[in-house]
Amino acid sequence: MTETETVDNSLYCIGCGAKLQTTDPDAAGYLPEKSLQKAQQEGKDAYCKRCFRLRHYNEIQPVGLTDDDFLRLLNLLGKQDALIVNVVDIFDFNGSLIPGLHRFVGSNPVLLVGNKADVLPKSLKRTRLRTWLDHQAHDNGLHPVETILMSAKDKADVAELLRRIEKYREGRDVYFVGVTNTGKSTLINAILKQTTGVDDLITTSRFPGTTLDQIRLELEDGAGLIDTPGIIYRKQMAHYLDAKDLRLVSPTKVIRPRTYQLNMEQTLFLAGLARLDYVRGPRAGFTAYVDNMLLIHRTKLENADDFYDRQKGKMLQPPRADSEHELPPLVRVEFTPTEDSDIVFAGLGWISVPAGAVVAAYAPKGVDVVMRPAMI
Repeated sequence: MTETETVDNSLYCIGCGAKLQTTDPDAAGYLPEKSLQKAQQEGKDAYCKRCFRLRHYNEIQPVGLTDDDFLRLLNLLGKQDALIVNVVDIFDFNGSLIPGLHRFVGSNPVLLVGNKADVLPKSLKRTRLRTWLDHQAHDNGLHPVETILMSAKDKADVAELLRRIEKYREGRDVYFVGVTNTGKSTLINAILKQTTGVDDLITTSRFPGTTLDQIRLELEDGAGLIDTPGIIYRKQMAHYLDAKDLRLVSPTKVIRPRTYQLNMEQTLFLAGLARLDYVRGPRAGFTAYVDNMLLIHRTKLENADDFYDRQKGKMLQPPRADSEHELPPLVRVEFTPTEDSDIVFAGLGWISVPAGAVVAAYAPKGVDVVMRPAMI
């Protein structure tokens, strides 16, 4: 189950799935020739240079995968007779949906897995959250055979997922699919740990696009458990941040909601990454659900533009002044919810707003900002 796959005498990186090669150091799957020969001779698992540096030094090397490459992999799903396990990040549900997935899977059953449930406030009951998630999936055209919530860190959750997979796969292959950063590979590593004792086989990180090609692991009955590359959803905040800033937008601990009583014409800054203006309405409570380490700053709306220009990269960070990525300018979108709603900044979190409030949300150009029925 842990041996590096061999196809046509080629070896594939067990960490990211890329075909190993010795000619182009900047391309996916590069490994020095001596290292590749040693792996071939000893028949051991092989990690490409990119995975090695990511696993040991937390360094990421960009590779030339395109949207067409991911679309090609998605199109293969409908041609398989398989169970599709669609992993979504429950903290970033809107940013982790695969647009049109129901069109790609054909008649294959879909098991919807809301991962990272452990970062949500404990006051949110799983039964209510599961119902909310199910409704949101149906609204987006996805009709799973079952919806489950879990955390890859919880052994009981992993065991329950395995039972559900066995129930629905009926001897078929199992394909894990999802957008980048939903925790697919971490989940598969947890399954491997629980079933075989193998630790951290597949390379994982907070960086989008860590897995580069399919990684097939053999099951006892000859079927396969296949990890697929995360579909790159370019409207997530993660694509505009560097490694140092990513850790402040990807919660790993239970979120502590922060509530602010706002008067009309007040502004909340989510560090220098996003902003919410309370344009019109009576004094009301607004609750932010973001990483506990992310700075939230309140100020008057009349001062907000000038404050942002002066403090971006200083008090308002991330982004840091020395960031490797230039953050695009913030773009304004106005909302007037008719019911209690969440204003969601893809990949960053959300702010709950009361019905009837007129608000304006700002996010970097290219990052999705949407309104949805309140989760909590």
